[in-house]
Amino acid sequence: MAEQPAGRRRLPGDRRPMSRPQKAPSAGPWLAGAVVLTMLAACNGLPPPSLAPTTAQTPTATPFLPAPPSPTPARTRLWLSPSAPADLRERFRLAAESNGALEIVAEPQGDALALVQDPGATVAEWIYVVAAPFPTVRDSITMAELERLWREAEEPTLPIYVSPATEQAVRTILGEPGANVRIFASSEMMVDAAWDARPSLAIIPFDELDVRWKVLELNGASPLRPDFDRAGYPLRVGFGLAGGAALDALESVAGPLPVSNRDPARMTTVVMTGVTALTRATAWQMSRRGATFPANDVGEWLRSADVTHISHEVAFAPDCPPPSPDLNVLIFCSAPANIELLEVVGTDVVELTGNHLLDAGPEALRFTLDLYRQRGWRWFGGGASLGEASEPVRLEQNGNRIAFVGCNEAGPAGDWATTDRPGANPCGADRLVSQIAVLRQAGYLPIATFQWHEHYTPRPPLSQREAFRAAAAAGAAAVSGSQAHQPQAFEFVDGAFIHYGLGNLFFDQMWSTAVRQELIDRYVFYDGRLISVELLTAYLEDWSRPRPMTPDERAAFLEDMFAASGW
Repeated sequence: MAEQPAGRRRLPGDRRPMSRPQKAPSAGPWLAGAVVLTMLAACNGLPPPSLAPTTAQTPTATPFLPAPPSPTPARTRLWLSPSAPADLRERFRLAAESNGALEIVAEPQGDALALVQDPGATVAEWIYVVAAPFPTVRDSITMAELERLWREAEEPTLPIYVSPATEQAVRTILGEPGANVRIFASSEMMVDAAWDARPSLAIIPFDELDVRWKVLELNGASPLRPDFDRAGYPLRVGFGLAGGAALDALESVAGPLPVSNRDPARMTTVVMTGVTALTRATAWQMSRRGATFPANDVGEWLRSADVTHISHEVAFAPDCPPPSPDLNVLIFCSAPANIELLEVVGTDVVELTGNHLLDAGPEALRFTLDLYRQRGWRWFGGGASLGEASEPVRLEQNGNRIAFVGCNEAGPAGDWATTDRPGANPCGADRLVSQIAVLRQAGYLPIATFQWHEHYTPRPPLSQREAFRAAAAAGAAAVSGSQAHQPQAFEFVDGAFIHYGLGNLFFDQMWSTAVRQELIDRYVFYDGRLISVELLTAYLEDWSRPRPMTPDERAAFLEDMFAASGW
């Protein structure tokens, strides 16, 4: 191939003729003239001229290459089955709005992906729960009964509320819906309608639970429990992709998909308890039967929670006298060895709003705080000074940010902390409400507790209701009464759960059925919300040992408590 001259290169498509090579000029005449000019310059004192030849150069052509057009990005088209849960729908909708590479189509198309139910390659599994309005006495349902109620074709007997997507998803499990099934597009309208229609049921995706629902065990299993086994649970639905595309193709434009709507790594359980006072007859039984005796029957309820709250109203004192079963004794303390009971139930957070904290003197309370500190326990509602007593406990567990804050309204004033004396945190004018608002604004879910004036009645007085409601309005996720020796009513205000009093946990009052009845509240937080409250019921035995209620005891007790709540 002929070699092209330097400085010029033929480009593809260039049809112009190539320049011919130029001959070099003759050196003779040019050299003679240059000698003469040099001699003349020397005679006149000028620098000699340049001897370089001045051959004319042909400029090199600059090639122009237009930028290739950018390829149009491939668009991923996605069709969502009517049974696709609301969380997945919203996730894809937001992804499509922010990313032009994803398009949600209204109808199935040949070139589109499809998020469908049970395609054989499950990428997400959804757990559905059977729920009832919170003031429901029954605790469980069998799959056989649910299927029968779902399919009943004649006159409705028990309404079952579902969303459109849930109805589509569970009909593959339960069959064609019958006369009992009610479809509501709005979850808010659904829970209100279900409450109005009591008794009633609902089927709800786990992550869409509202604290006003009560989750029923299904075939003995509850997704609220830490030991929940999803493999054997009947109301679970798999979703996957059809259309031949790989999961990573969709995730590249929509982000990672959730594996399930019940992720244990996003769930936190908190157990709230009532009055504990390891003194008098309770401590006497512990000295006879062992320090852990009171936890024999309910210990696992407390240990199984991620966070266990204990409201211990008395101080441990090294010189506490031997306990007596005399119920007329009203000056309280506890032997340090009795702290073993609080250890065995898995205590994490101790509430110090009790009105017997200083019965044994300030030094006994300081000694008690050292015992808690050595065990890594946190405390609130009381402390070594007023500043410490008013400081909340802030926790973050599985992504849920929870804060405990509490105060003592009942007094006596000699029990309240000061700048230089330990004690309980006095409530003061709106101090707790202001703290709750600040904590909520900072992203915490506050649990507010009150040591209110004692009333041996399930119906709280107006002053108590006003204070608890103000805490709910300020942003508390839950408000709990720690003072009650007799359990008190419930209420929902501004999205918060209010329990005016839980009754005793470990304390020796047994003079009536009302004071022997106990409530332990198990809160379930999921993905930054309080989604459920489970009521655990116990009955005090042996002046010290609560035991789970029998089914008949529990049913009668819950009926009374719901009636006292106005439900």
